[in-house]
Amino acid sequence: MSVTDRSHKELHQRAADEAARRYEDSAEERERVEDRLAAGERFPDSPDALAVRADRILDRGGLSPSAVKADIHREAMDLPAANERIIDLSNELQAWSFLPRGVRAGATVARITLRRGGRELPHGTGFLVSPRLLMTNHHVLPDETFARGCFAEFNAQITADNLPDTVVRMELDPGTFFAADRRLDFALVAVRPTQDGLAPGEVFGWNRLSVQIGKLVLGEKVNIIGHPSGRLKEIALRDNAVLVRLDDFVHYKTDTEPGNSGSPVFNDQWEVVALHHSGVPKKDAQGRVLRKDGRPWQQGDGDDAIDWVANEGVRISSILKHLAGLDLDPARRALLAEMGPDAGLDQAMTMATAPPAPATTPGTRPAPATAPGTRPEQATAAGTRTAPTNAVPGVTTPPVPGVPVTVPMTESESGAQRPRVGLRARDTAFGGRRHLVFLHGRDQQEKYPDDLRLFWTAGLNRGLTLASLPTLDPEDIWFPFYGTRLHDLVTGRESTAEPIGLDRVSAAAAAEVFAAESPTGAYEQLLYEAAARAGMPQNGPATTEGFGSGLVGVLHRPLSWLAARSDLDEWTIATFLRDVDLYLGDDAVRQAVLDSVMETMPTSGELVLVTHSLGTVVGMDLLTRLPAAVDPVLLVTAGSPLGLDGVNERLLTRGPHQPPRVRDWVNVWCPTDAVAIGCPLEDERWGKLTQLAVSNGRDRAHDIDEYLGHPKAAQEIRGVLRA
Repeated sequence: MSVTDRSHKELHQRAADEAARRYEDSAEERERVEDRLAAGERFPDSPDALAVRADRILDRGGLSPSAVKADIHREAMDLPAANERIIDLSNELQAWSFLPRGVRAGATVARITLRRGGRELPHGTGFLVSPRLLMTNHHVLPDETFARGCFAEFNAQITADNLPDTVVRMELDPGTFFAADRRLDFALVAVRPTQDGLAPGEVFGWNRLSVQIGKLVLGEKVNIIGHPSGRLKEIALRDNAVLVRLDDFVHYKTDTEPGNSGSPVFNDQWEVVALHHSGVPKKDAQGRVLRKDGRPWQQGDGDDAIDWVANEGVRISSILKHLAGLDLDPARRALLAEMGPDAGLDQAMTMATAPPAPATTPGTRPAPATAPGTRPEQATAAGTRTAPTNAVPGVTTPPVPGVPVTVPMTESESGAQRPRVGLRARDTAFGGRRHLVFLHGRDQQEKYPDDLRLFWTAGLNRGLTLASLPTLDPEDIWFPFYGTRLHDLVTGRESTAEPIGLDRVSAAAAAEVFAAESPTGAYEQLLYEAAARAGMPQNGPATTEGFGSGLVGVLHRPLSWLAARSDLDEWTIATFLRDVDLYLGDDAVRQAVLDSVMETMPTSGELVLVTHSLGTVVGMDLLTRLPAAVDPVLLVTAGSPLGLDGVNERLLTRGPHQPPRVRDWVNVWCPTDAVAIGCPLEDERWGKLTQLAVSNGRDRAHDIDEYLGHPKAAQEIRGVLRA
């Protein structure tokens, strides 16, 4: 049944009432934030949140490394102060490109207009989040039938010459795609192509949403572009502050009006951080909404008379997580995948340990990825395509005629197969006598080694920038690659485990299969040891509500315990331990992996070996096979399971031991990384080593770029290379 005009108003009022309730419930937290702001604290957020935000600003080109060095390193600063200063600089020192980037982001915003009784009524705001999908509020487009009576108006704005722009109308197409949720107050609807067959995103660009954290901290400013009260496009620019961040919502002070429902909320890098959905009105002791003159508001006064004290937006990450859980047919799932890899909705995406997008080294601007379904640009040379200049992180823009920029073509565009083989460094790297080698972990079979090397180098360069040290060129780094070989070996020996998928069985059920097929029967022991080191009681039921109660499989309890006390999900933990167990328990697998690595290793000179995850286990074995002419001067293990007895007792050199011939060893670990649950390495048999406990970003505890992005870890590596 379609939503009537009356029930639509009730939906709008309910959204406002729920926003007001959340605002009141969070009063204590908001007062703490306001007190800290009043005391002069610019960003009253946690150190972890500031660290992740600073990393994202540097990664997305929000502040150049040279600006960081020029400002931060004029005086000694500890890491929390440096992170806060990076955020502050990105807020205060806006480059000229801030404005044209905003123009590009604004081009994706449309006015939603309702056809009713022969009239056309401005109804709300929406914005493109893929070539063919537009996002707005549920109370703006509550269902498919209502959406069929609406259309989108792009360019409803005043030009630079102060003249009305040419408005472009585009019809909504809810029959092709429509999804909405009342609690999160969002709607996602398809938009019909133009008469020329162009998708709207090809004409106006679209916002690349990201499920990753680090897009905003408390006290930071936001920008909103919309159609307040149905007027031509306007912007609320940076006259605000984020006050409260809830699990699914964020509160901020911005001057918005009811027509702004469905507007995108941007940070200063023009990434969408929230979907604006409701203002919060000021109320008296009796709960009555107040006017700006202090008198109680009445129905005939109009919304513009209300004294709005704050606004509420829905966190984009929460919307994306909701969309990921929808049961959709393949055609609709493919439309969601067009939102791009950062959204986490691509059907081909694998574990969170993979790089979220092709990375660049700090100081370079990443080229925007083109989503499936968009019109291919005109090829300029073999293996290249044109792309717009001044790309906005988070916004994909249409081509700019006459301004070509070459970026690598995808495999499907070029028709050429990119090799998945190890990469050698340049002969002249570090004087030709020192070698930096990155050794990756598991689940890399779908990645390209050149992309992975860029991703690792970008993380290390962030750490070097924070440490005020010169950055590195990825071409100077060796990158052995065994991901495809390991994957082939795993799938080749699986029987019932091979077709397992998250949509078919639980992680615990998969773990039962992995345990049954363990080469030496050690999988279950490995899992229980990890859980015990994470504090799981050895006898009796788990102490956390819901663990081990009426669920299938004896392995559910340790998996649930590890997931609840770390930053990794049960499936990642189960499959990681499966691959470790297979490598350690099957001599043929171990030999094949080591052979693959040795194919791309220096044969002489000083070696700096940086390893991650399963790569730390492979690296320990690798050290026993190095030629005598190779001198391992530094070993770095990051996110390593070496502390588990079920791992170290099965190395080629069994048990805890000083790595052979290694002069210095640095072990970097994060307390919320379930893979590194055996750290710090406290057994004295490990010998002398430097232990660095770091705090990685939420949902990124095991990511290698997080580990390498810490200045102390980066400093250890760079110090040896320039010695």
